[in-house]
Amino acid sequence: MNLFADHLPLSLYIHIPWCIQKCPYCDFNSHALTQPLAEDRYVDALLQDFKAHLSDIAEQCFVSVFFGGGTPSLFSPKAIGRILNGIDHHMPFSKTTEITLEANPGTIDEKHFAGFKQAGINRLSIGIQSLQNDKLKTLGRIHDRKQALRAIDIAKNAGFDNFNLDLMHGLPEQTAEDALQDLSDALNTNPTHLSWYQLTIEPNTAFHHQPPTLPPENILHAIQNQGEQILRENGFERYEISAWSKPNRQCVHNNNYWQFGDYLGIGAGAHSKITDTKKQIITRYMKWKHPKEYLNPDKNFIAQKTIVPHTELPFEFMLNALRLIDGVPANIFTEHTGLHLESIAPLLEKARAKKLLNEDNKIICPTTLGHQFLNDLTEIFMS
Repeated sequence: MNLFADHLPLSLYIHIPWCIQKCPYCDFNSHALTQPLAEDRYVDALLQDFKAHLSDIAEQCFVSVFFGGGTPSLFSPKAIGRILNGIDHHMPFSKTTEITLEANPGTIDEKHFAGFKQAGINRLSIGIQSLQNDKLKTLGRIHDRKQALRAIDIAKNAGFDNFNLDLMHGLPEQTAEDALQDLSDALNTNPTHLSWYQLTIEPNTAFHHQPPTLPPENILHAIQNQGEQILRENGFERYEISAWSKPNRQCVHNNNYWQFGDYLGIGAGAHSKITDTKKQIITRYMKWKHPKEYLNPDKNFIAQKTIVPHTELPFEFMLNALRLIDGVPANIFTEHTGLHLESIAPLLEKARAKKLLNEDNKIICPTTLGHQFLNDLTEIFMS
């Protein structure tokens, strides 16, 4: 018996791997530019990569497209337009397809943003990280406060009425007053969405090898509590652990990830999750991480291909869905994993007994305690 939905929502992720320089906190697949940008060659590769997957995603339409990186705004509007036109030729976008581009304030000007808008981008994610110059310097950012505010103004003037700001807190030597002022300054620019998250030190980063002094727990706690109050007072709703939005402005692309929808990833190091509802299997793909390997004509774009075992699906689903503040309808578990909800009934009961999961059987939703101890909650569903 096939329990999958006929088609899972499908997103497209496009990875642009280059940056001007690598930030000391960044563990993403990004590479500092050491030679001229291989823009045309990379666009050609992206389109070939995409076409190789057409049989996997036939007769579907993307609910969202996301250009991430790295620094996608290093690419010209002409290149972004060629990518979108090439994809649209094979799988036409709908009028409601959300198309986001990540932008670094240090890499754009008026012509770039106007050109991105004309190319088909309808949502921006601007990586300001902070609006305080000393913090930006510590984070290794190539922009300052003035450039960040200017980038936001340029985006608005170019006609972008839907944009996210990436903002970090818990920065080295940061006080609660500094962090809350940063948040208030960002909100004064009237974004529709805010990714507000605490700096964490990740392996294989410069900060990991030379750790900075981070604020103590009591300061972090004060920032979180007071910051959430400020966000609510400004009309923002928290819908995911670190994502806040104005009403009806949630990020479609990220929501699809968190609801365990499907996504095709093209570009160096991009990941995919594709469901074959007829064969009742979920396949994960990973592309070659380094741009040189990805662009090597002697290699297939795919570095790794894995069919996800059924035993791992409950944990994979929960790892995403439990990040959502309001959870997901219980039927989504069956439609997106192909498994009966009854197969995890003992685990759901265990989580509810620990007061980590809502008692309502129609939804899978963490309690306030569940969000506070999210790792403990998700570990219940490990195979």
